[in-house]
Amino acid sequence: MKRQTTALCTRRDKLYRYNIAEKFVSINGEGRKAGQPAVFIRFKGCNLNCSYCDTFWANSDNCPAEMMTANDILVYIQKTGISNVTLTGGEPLIQTGIYELIDLLCQNGLDVEIETNGSEDISPFRQMKIMPSFTLDYKLPSSGMERFMEMKNYDFLTKNDTIKFVCGSNEDLQKALEIIEKKHLTKKCAVYLSPVFGKIEPREIVDFMLENKMNGINFQLQLHKFIWNPDKKGV
Repeated sequence: MKRQTTALCTRRDKLYRYNIAEKFVSINGEGRKAGQPAVFIRFKGCNLNCSYCDTFWANSDNCPAEMMTANDILVYIQKTGISNVTLTGGEPLIQTGIYELIDLLCQNGLDVEIETNGSEDISPFRQMKIMPSFTLDYKLPSSGMERFMEMKNYDFLTKNDTIKFVCGSNEDLQKALEIIEKKHLTKKCAVYLSPVFGKIEPREIVDFMLENKMNGINFQLQLHKFIWNPDKKGV
């Protein structure tokens, strides 16, 4: 069946309003689509408080946000002409009505990636006819949030998904290796290791990967974003 190419406005979609902290078009800086153009939709609010969070401003109750419906978001994305969409935060999966939004975007022919912190259940999204991909964090010890990880998520990974380990210490590297091996992650999805800047040298991660013969693992330095405003009201 041919995918829809215009907004689908239903009674269910109209019920939800999403707190959008920012929306922009940029070049994807991490994961499988690094280097590709993408539309970023950043939601306000997060259920974790990682020690190295680089978007803490979006988690604050005082963060200004634009209220948008699912159709508002779809129309904005379609106007950019970009097919890659990254839903990020904050934490996308704690947003009321997020299932309906993701389904709407996927049904309209968009390639949807969800950046999620690893604490929320991803299994409901595996029931969708057209599924999004996930970039799933595993919060290592230095984050202070490891105890909140939802471990059953690793049973629902596909070859289109990515697991990301942000490492800030040798302890983090050891734990990442343990999880990768225990959950056989390289056989299920893409796996990335990235540094917490100022806490560990990139070379330490590379040396660890070589010493432990971590075949199939990707090292990646996360890139800073360059923002292009499709409304041409600034940069």
